[in-house]
Amino acid sequence: MRVLITGGMGQLGIDLTKQLSLNHQVYSVGKKEVDVANLDNVINVVRRINPDLIINSAAYTIVDECEINIDLAYRINTVGAKNMAIASLEVNSKLLHISTDFVFDGNSTNPYIEFDSPNPLSIYGKSKLAGEVCIKDICQKHYVLRTSWLYGKSGNNFVKTMLKLAEERKCIRVVDDQVGTPTYTLDLVEIVKALIKTEAYGTYHASNDGQCSWNEFAKTIFNLSGNKEIEVLSITSEELNRPAQRPKYSVMRNYMLELQLEYYVRNWQDALREYFGK
Repeated sequence: MRVLITGGMGQLGIDLTKQLSLNHQVYSVGKKEVDVANLDNVINVVRRINPDLIINSAAYTIVDECEINIDLAYRINTVGAKNMAIASLEVNSKLLHISTDFVFDGNSTNPYIEFDSPNPLSIYGKSKLAGEVCIKDICQKHYVLRTSWLYGKSGNNFVKTMLKLAEERKCIRVVDDQVGTPTYTLDLVEIVKALIKTEAYGTYHASNDGQCSWNEFAKTIFNLSGNKEIEVLSITSEELNRPAQRPKYSVMRNYMLELQLEYYVRNWQDALREYFGK
């Protein structure tokens, strides 16, 4: 296929580009090449490339900044998604859009499935959910993938942040009252590869299996990286006092992948071991 990837310089975009280029003709663009919030710019790029598939991984993902830069969050995460949907209609392409577990409020005690009602707490979550709605209203040939706590070899992420902090201090404070699922970019890429072979359009949860708190995630990172002398202290979200409210529980079950494709994703701990070459 001829594939256009937006957000191509991000941690997921880089891995998507590398892996999909093995079997497809891939055009990967960053914000310098295309402003997803500019419809004319988007349509011009899409018409020129004429892709069979558009993967929209462009997003404003700095959750706390979204609370301050509200217009920018909606421009990129909502208007950008809408523009990609409009452009996909122009060339009759499939559209795969990356969304987030932050569309949920965290009040559940069981993993969220695709049929649970979203209720985002933050501007980031609200703007991403609005983007989902725009895509579903405009483009029939869409896949919306909600993922969580993403990390990979490229870009910025929690794993790299923890490893950097470990070089500077012996004691790190990490919240233990937010529970979710770390997801390895390469596992998400494999899900993408499986889905785009089908016409099974719709909304999918796409994360690794299992769950942990950020605190447990940090401890596992240090154990696997060999930094076992690092002390990881537990703090609450209230103590951390970040601008954006996070869901206390955002674990998702990949229910539609299981039901429709009989596709199961490995445990987050196994994926993290591979990340560290264990």
